[in-house]
Amino acid sequence: MAPAPIITVHELTHTYGRGDSAYTAVKNSSFTVARGEVFGLLGTNGAGKTTTLEIMEGLRAPTGGEVSILGLDPLTERARLRPYMGIMLQSGGLPAELSARHTLAMWAGICAAPRDIDEVLADVELTHRADLKVGAMSGGEQRRLDLACALIGDPLVLFLDEPTTGLDPQSRRNVWALLERLKERGVTMVLTTHYLEEAERLCDRVAIMHEGEIVVAGVTDEIAATASSELSAHLPVNHPPLPAFNGAHVSVDGVRLVITTDDLQAHAAQMLRWAEDNELALGQFTATPASLESVFLAIADQRS
Repeated sequence: MAPAPIITVHELTHTYGRGDSAYTAVKNSSFTVARGEVFGLLGTNGAGKTTTLEIMEGLRAPTGGEVSILGLDPLTERARLRPYMGIMLQSGGLPAELSARHTLAMWAGICAAPRDIDEVLADVELTHRADLKVGAMSGGEQRRLDLACALIGDPLVLFLDEPTTGLDPQSRRNVWALLERLKERGVTMVLTTHYLEEAERLCDRVAIMHEGEIVVAGVTDEIAATASSELSAHLPVNHPPLPAFNGAHVSVDGVRLVITTDDLQAHAAQMLRWAEDNELALGQFTATPASLESVFLAIADQRS
């Protein structure tokens, strides 16, 4: 029998305002997160990701539905649950006059079993900035300090709202590596992100939200596999007739050829054989496999 999930979200709903000005940001959303799993909430701006996360963190009351974290209600039993949770908000708002070290010391003071401050600073690559005031740090450094504050209590469950926004590519990959190490230790994570590469690398499962609803949810690779791949190339003028790409959708606009396919390898080989047999040079030839981004964009386009 499968173990009980660490997180259960059941028919979650949240409405802002009342009457004619009411706006439902989250609509009957349900999902679970297993122990040690990384679960991603994806969606366009305003999709309901942050509101969902805030309710899970106990920072906002739901209008309807239920949330359970480690068997506890994050709103009404927050005091019991807080020692096991780490929270990285979309905007941390840390005191500008405190140093990084003093900021972590402040957070450590409210934790039941805090980690070593120097160890956490090293995790987020801020050892060399330990005595610098928060107000003098770059935006990326402040973002890494936000993450350090979420980690100082050695949480079992970690909530991350766009954790790598504002980071340079190298720092982003370093944070990914850190989160992967936390996953190996069994930390359960829920994150929102606009970086689909981030979701594909880190998440075991994702839910893609649009206008408050979960449109699709499941294992990351399986969701990506539901999209089609694409081949494209610029054809020479007066090229010979194209072969029949069975099962694919073929579009030619001037000299640009686009083939949408569920069998990328076979149709790519067919295209290259055709070009070779006819001694043709294909310009700007690309083969783009199905990805989470393909599914994400399709959902956004269909419902815009």
